Amino acid sequence: MAILPVLQFPDPRLRVIAKPVTKVDDSLLRLIDNMFETMYAAPGVGLAAIQVNVHKRLLIVDVSTDQSEPYVFINPKFKPLEGEKEYDEGCLSIPGFYETVTRPDKIWVSALDRNNKIFEMECDGLLSVCIQHEIDHLDGKLFVDYLTKLKRNTIRRKLEKQQRLSSQSTSA
Repeated sequence: MAILPVLQFPDPRLRVIAKPVTKVDDSLLRLIDNMFETMYAAPGVGLAAIQVNVHKRLLIVDVSTDQSEPYVFINPKFKPLEGEKEYDEGCLSIPGFYETVTRPDKIWVSALDRNNKIFEMECDGLLSVCIQHEIDHLDGKLFVDYLTKLKRNTIRRKLEKQQRLSSQSTSA
């Protein structure tokens, strides 16, 4: 397995809309395993294939405290069921920033699993938020898009500055 590089905001590749997965094969299963290794090493609780520059409708999630509840969602679809709730969200592609986002609290989701079997589930709380956040990635949307333009631009400038400083220190 390998830890994959995670794209950082404002990289335009994060805005690409993912294409449906047409075949669950060995290369996709390797990608899934590498995504889990990447997410756990970060550490994070969700990762969309777009974030590792693979433009397929694939995401992984594990909101457990001991990495014991890994979920794979291939070609996921969701619909809100009830309620809204505010959560502080962060993102591996926007490191170090957490902002409050309002999302549906309870959702229904349908997807293929890593064995190419369709499954459906209802979920709420952190799992629901995480799935919605990652599906947004597949649609070219980031959690900063829910923020005011001023907040989004402030985060962008800070990250661009960090990236410039980081590239200067590695080239020195």
